[in-house]
Amino acid sequence: MTMPGEIRQIAVTDLGHEKPTLLLSNQMDEPASRLVDRYVRRMVIENIIADAIDFFHMDALSAAVPMRIDLDVQLTLMASSLYRLLGIRVGQGFEVAKARTIFRKLVNASAAIRITEDEIIVTLGRRANNPLLLAARYAEIAQPIPWLGNRTLRIRFS
Repeated sequence: MTMPGEIRQIAVTDLGHEKPTLLLSNQMDEPASRLVDRYVRRMVIENIIADAIDFFHMDALSAAVPMRIDLDVQLTLMASSLYRLLGIRVGQGFEVAKARTIFRKLVNASAAIRITEDEIIVTLGRRANNPLLLAARYAEIAQPIPWLGNRTLRIRFS
């Protein structure tokens, strides 16, 4: 039986920190493994939020108007999800990479854009990580874009 004000302390090592992580809980009957698992899940969520705040500048929202802030947060969540999907599709460790790393290594590249009657062709310059994008089959995608006169987006690699 738990006494009022009683707390439990659990020291966890090997979470990527030099010193052990201390967990405090008032749940005395819960197995330590379940408490640690719950903490790790929360830590992952907190890290994703911290990355979004840092990389997508959520701490510098564009307006104080609540509707605009809601839009900013929604667009940020969508962008974060798209980066996550790109990382999963590419693999090679990018599944767990931060958005800024994915941007720097895969997205932030110079490209030549050619627009024809039927297509928008984006040709990416040579980069060390282009083989990863090729292996993820991005060169094979032909994405229709109806709002641009039914043109098709294609990605090429030089």
